Amino acid sequence: MTEPIVTRLPKSLVELKFTVTPEEAKPYLDQAAQDMQTAKPIAGFRPGKAPYEEVKKAYGEMRIWETALERIVRARYVATILAQSIETIGSPAISVEQIVPGQDLKFTVTAPVMPHVMSLLAYDQPLVTKKAKAVGETEIDAALEDLRKMRRQEVIANHPATKDDMVVIDLELKKDNVPLEGGASINYKVYLNEPHYIPGFAEQVVGMKKDEVKKFVLPFPAEHYQKHLAGQDVEFNVTAHDVYELALPKLDDEFAAGLGLDTMEKLRELLKTNMTQEMEHKADEAAEIELLEKLVSGSKFSEVPELLINEEVRRMYGELEHSAEEQGMNMQDYLSQLKKSADEIKFEMVPQAMKRVQTAVLVKEVAKKEGVEIADEEVNAEIDRILEGVQDKETRERVTSTDYRDYVAAQMKNRKALQIIKQKAIKSE
Repeated sequence: MTEPIVTRLPKSLVELKFTVTPEEAKPYLDQAAQDMQTAKPIAGFRPGKAPYEEVKKAYGEMRIWETALERIVRARYVATILAQSIETIGSPAISVEQIVPGQDLKFTVTAPVMPHVMSLLAYDQPLVTKKAKAVGETEIDAALEDLRKMRRQEVIANHPATKDDMVVIDLELKKDNVPLEGGASINYKVYLNEPHYIPGFAEQVVGMKKDEVKKFVLPFPAEHYQKHLAGQDVEFNVTAHDVYELALPKLDDEFAAGLGLDTMEKLRELLKTNMTQEMEHKADEAAEIELLEKLVSGSKFSEVPELLINEEVRRMYGELEHSAEEQGMNMQDYLSQLKKSADEIKFEMVPQAMKRVQTAVLVKEVAKKEGVEIADEEVNAEIDRILEGVQDKETRERVTSTDYRDYVAAQMKNRKALQIIKQKAIKSE
C-alpha cells in the first residue's frame, strides 16, 4: 500500500495526501460495480452477477470510479489516522486531484486535530492553598436572621406605610400621558425595604394609607434594559390597598421546633455544621479553579482549532441564555441591558472558550500520564445511577447506547484525573 504524505499545518490542521494505484483500488471498484448493477440490473444478467467488463460497458468506467471514490477515501483516511494515532475532529475537507480510470487516484484530506499539551507544568507539589472561611457566631446570627425573614408573617396594619412594611397596590405607568405597554399591575406587592425598584419609587410609597391615590414622576435609570424608557421621565399612578407589617418570629426554642429541632442550641449547631460544609465546598471550588488556571497558564499547548473554539463559544452563549431566562429575561432584553450584540458577546467569549478547551486537553493529558483507567463495573454503576427513576424508553435507550457509555467513561476518567491533580497540588491552610 502506498503510504500517504502527512503534513502538520498551522491552526491545528493535518493534511494527508494519498496516492492509490489501480491495483489498490480494484477491490473497491469491484464492489462499486456490484452495487451499481444490483441497484439497476443489466439486461441478461441476474442482479449483481454481471462481470466487471459488462458493467463498464453499461455505465462507463468513470462512473464506477466515481462510485468507488467515497469508499476508497473513507477506508484510507480511517486506516491512516488509526495507524498514526492522529486524533482528528469534525468533518474533513476532501480534494480530488486526479481521478482517471486506469491511473493512480490522487486526493488530499485536510482535517482539524485535537490540540495537545506540548509542555505540562509540574503538579507534584502544592501550587495552590485552599482557604476555607471559618464559621463564627456572626455568620450563624446572619443565617438565623435570614430564616426569620423566610418565616415572617404579613399582618394588616392600620398605620401609613413605613419603610419596613409591605403594601399591596395597583400601578399604572404612563409616558406623555399615554399608558405604557405592560405597565399596569393589579394587587402588586411592594416590599418597601427591598432595593430592586426604580430609584425613588419605594420612597414615594412610604407614608401612603389604605385607599390613597398618588401620582408622581420618576426618571428611569439611564442603563435600564428597556431602551425606549432609559433615562426618560415616567408617570406613576399608584392606588394603595392594604398595608402589612412584616412580623418576624422570636428566635427561641419554639422557632427551632418549627424547623424540626428541639432547641435553639441544636439549631445553631446544625447551622454551623451545614455552613462549614458549604464553606469547605466553596473553598474546594475556588482552589480547583485557581489550580487549573495556574496549570493552563504555566503549560504550553499546540494551537486550538477554530472548530473547537466555536463549539465552546456556542456552549457558553447557551449557558448565558439559560442564565438570563432564570432571571426572567429573554436574551434580547438581556443584550439590550448590556448594550451589546450577540456577536460582540460571542467575540468576548473567545479567550475564555480557548482556556476551557485547553483545560480539558490538560486534564486528558494528566489522565494519560497517570495511567487512569475506568473499569467496566464503574461505568455500569454510573449508568445505573443515571437511569434511576428514568422511565422514558427513548431516554433509556440513549443512556445505554455505546456512544453514551463512552461519553460517561471519558467523564469519569477526567474526574479521576482531576482528583489526582488536586490531591497533589492543593494544600490546606
